[in-house]
Amino acid sequence: MTLLVRDEEDVLEANLEHHFDHGVDFVIATDNGSVDGTLDILRAEERAGRLRLILEPEDTYAQHRWVTRMARLAAADHGADWVINNDADEFWWPRDGDLASTLAAVPDAVDVVVAQRHNFVARPGHDQPFHQRMTVRQAEPRQHPGLGDGPLPPKAAHRADPEVTVLQGNHEVTGPLLGGSELDDGRIDILHFPIRGYAHFANKIAKGGAAYARNAELPVEVGHQWRRLHAHQQDGTFDEAWAELVLTDAELATGLAAGTLVEDTRLRDELG
Repeated sequence: MTLLVRDEEDVLEANLEHHFDHGVDFVIATDNGSVDGTLDILRAEERAGRLRLILEPEDTYAQHRWVTRMARLAAADHGADWVINNDADEFWWPRDGDLASTLAAVPDAVDVVVAQRHNFVARPGHDQPFHQRMTVRQAEPRQHPGLGDGPLPPKAAHRADPEVTVLQGNHEVTGPLLGGSELDDGRIDILHFPIRGYAHFANKIAKGGAAYARNAELPVEVGHQWRRLHAHQQDGTFDEAWAELVLTDAELATGLAAGTLVEDTRLRDELG
């Protein structure tokens, strides 16, 4: 599994614990300038022999280049069979068995397994760990309320390829060894926790939005929500934008009654 992280101490340890417990045998992680406890967590796993750490000082959020580098290393240096290109706020959840057995059972003609993501909705209050207080998600793979109204793009696990290219966002991959078909049959879901609290999210937008602004490789349409929210920070209206992202008790009750939201306690029950 590959991970690109920056200031993710609130979720990273849980993410690594979950994936190691669910069949991931090794992680290649790139840290892009974390200043919280993220590096301590990564270095502990590196000392345990379960993680390879890359430090990336460039501050342009060139995710496609950095994740491509990790995915190629997984194939060329670590003998991976399958590669999951993950984010710290995404928890891959197999329908049956674990991730290793699920991917091992994929037909030989399939090179890419599509995993749909489901957003757990932002809620007020930060007195508990995210997985204990965020137990309601959208029923369908949709953009988080306040971040758009369209479908949420899935992620892709792929057979290892030393010449793979991972596109920005980790939604698509291409490579000379990936000529087979894609499989999207629900065998893996992703539990997605993108908005876990004000301080973390504001920091993510401040640093990520500024990094996108410095990136001359990508068109302005890429990362448009980060750019939009960063502009709100620049003009002093971020708190108003934040309020649109956090669901009230009434909005939660309405969504549950309508079936657009569902309760999902799998991660809470796993992590305690």
